[in-house]
Amino acid sequence: MYCVICKNGNTRQDTATVTLERDGTTLVIKDVPAQVCQNCGEEYVDEKTTGALLRIAEEAALAGVQVDVRSYGRKASGTGGFLPAQE
Repeated sequence: MYCVICKNGNTRQDTATVTLERDGTTLVIKDVPAQVCQNCGEEYVDEKTTGALLRIAEEAALAGVQVDVRSYGRKASGTGGFLPAQE
């Protein structure tokens, strides 16, 4: 994929760290599958993964989480559930 930010690089499959903040909740999710520009480092997360991240963030906010660091595809701390597996 051609990078729309730097317009000089192509992306490759890699992982990213995504930070989401909402209503006093800060959630950091590591090892998120993404396309990453080899030139500037811009990260692109697909629609399916974005949906999963937003659902996880909503659950964390509803549970009253203030700050949490999780790994995508591993057991989610404090929820008793699992984050979606990496593809």
